[in-house]
Amino acid sequence: MTQKTLAVTVTHAFKLPAERVFDAWLDIKLARKWFFATDGGDMVVAELDPRVGGSFRFTDQRDGQEVEHVGKYLEITRPTRLVFSFCLPAFDPKPDIVTVEISPTAEGCTLTLTHTMAAEYAEYTDRTQEGWSKMLHRLATLL
Repeated sequence: MTQKTLAVTVTHAFKLPAERVFDAWLDIKLARKWFFATDGGDMVVAELDPRVGGSFRFTDQRDGQEVEHVGKYLEITRPTRLVFSFCLPAFDPKPDIVTVEISPTAEGCTLTLTHTMAAEYAEYTDRTQEGWSKMLHRLATLL
């Protein structure tokens, strides 16, 4: 039986080289400041093993509650493509798939992120799009 999925796509233009934007996804010192970080939260755990088959774990403490984000790297093609699984174990252990594609432009690069999730979570598409948009804006500000 095939599970139905839906995709949420977010695009962000950066005035930076593709290599710099790509590397920020895999550099722990940078990633802990923007990847799953929230304005009012405190990043209490930030771990990543940036290789195909490696994993990541980020835990953000928000309003006295720890929210853990985990995943595994499925594809790493510097500086154009990154694919990883992603889940919030406290809410659902089944992973989603996130694909990040970075294309050079005359002004820098364009990042297109596609978050593929089970269709049963359609009610979360707006929150998902908003969350990724905020993270990419935070990344742009940080870089």
